[in-house]
Amino acid sequence: MVSNQVLGVRLAAAMLILSGALASCAHTPPASCPPGAAPSPAAGAAGGEANAAGAPGEMTATEAAIAAAGTAGNAPTTVAPAPITAEMLKPNAPMHYTVKPGDTLWGIASMYLKDPWLWPEVWVINPQIPNPHLIYPGDTLALAYGAGGVPQVSVLQPGVVRMDPRLRSEPISSAIPTIPYSAIVAFTSRPTVATEEEIRRAPYVLAFRDMHQAAGSGNEIYLRHLTAGQNARFAIVHIENPLVDPDDGKVVGYQGIYTGTALVQRPGDPAKALLIDSARETLRGDRLLTTDSSEAPLTFTPHAPASQVCGTIIDAVDGTGDTGLVGQFEVVVINRGKRQGLEPGNVLAIDHKGDTERDLYRNGREIGSNIMGPGSDFAPRVTLPNERSGTMLVFKVFDRVSYGLVVGADDIIYVGDVVRSP
Repeated sequence: MVSNQVLGVRLAAAMLILSGALASCAHTPPASCPPGAAPSPAAGAAGGEANAAGAPGEMTATEAAIAAAGTAGNAPTTVAPAPITAEMLKPNAPMHYTVKPGDTLWGIASMYLKDPWLWPEVWVINPQIPNPHLIYPGDTLALAYGAGGVPQVSVLQPGVVRMDPRLRSEPISSAIPTIPYSAIVAFTSRPTVATEEEIRRAPYVLAFRDMHQAAGSGNEIYLRHLTAGQNARFAIVHIENPLVDPDDGKVVGYQGIYTGTALVQRPGDPAKALLIDSARETLRGDRLLTTDSSEAPLTFTPHAPASQVCGTIIDAVDGTGDTGLVGQFEVVVINRGKRQGLEPGNVLAIDHKGDTERDLYRNGREIGSNIMGPGSDFAPRVTLPNERSGTMLVFKVFDRVSYGLVVGADDIIYVGDVVRSP
């Protein structure tokens, strides 16, 4: 028979476990996009410079306006543009700036604004200039203040003559892109996400001429199950691991990394092709997919999504290894796409998920001397708030996934971090 003293000890232990579990539930916020999170200032442009919006943890005017409206999570709430004020300008914003070759719209916007994606709100269209939305090398930009002290940026003096398309004896400078073209060139017009059915049906690389184990530009390759005529072109992709949506555990596609273009020289099965335009080595088993005819635009204007978006970085392209680390100007994949209203040009904030800690204190007393000490097993777990770690710009959108470029990084970014409307 068990004594009353032993029963009392067991009952006390059971009550401690139960209270810990209940406290843990009460203190653990949702894993994604907690509505009360106060993000730090958005990241800057090419240099990774942080905003000068104020003290750490202070919201920008835009973020405060969105938070005040009570928007949160995945609610399909339309985001109202925040009123533009002089406080949104950087203290060192230039009064005049001449656009240089190699500049990007994001970089220029970052020179003027604490939140670069607010550029459409301060950009003043010059009606006398054809294609007034585009900025060209040589253009001189001017900063002025309109009614009520609202900041405005416009083209003071165009650096090139903008004319309707016609034959020219000399090429003119192209409009500057929104983000560095070199960072996304492999994703603009080539297949990047493939379905399981597309992979199963796709022709593939069988072998290489002259006993090569891998191939690059100028090498001849042999292809299986390709039905195409001479001089036809196909993108070759290396199929990476499946992209899994952590929300429902479903495979939403397979990432296809572009390796090069196959130019068919001799039809048949196997067909013979010349490998051109290599981006990386081509291996046996790599798949051939029809080139996507819809290129991702390079001159889109950065802007917030039309409705609140909350998702997760589910993969990164190259360079992360087993660490899952993501750096500035690296391409990431998120589990949100056309279904959630995303489009090229959308800007999203990146939040690092808060760590989970043991709460070792109850009623003014420490229930464990340290995290591994006696009593710590019963201490409730508390999830810390998400913290702003960077900014990404969406440039290519599929049904359930999108590709984005990390344009700013305040802190370390990981695969698995949260992305949300800024």
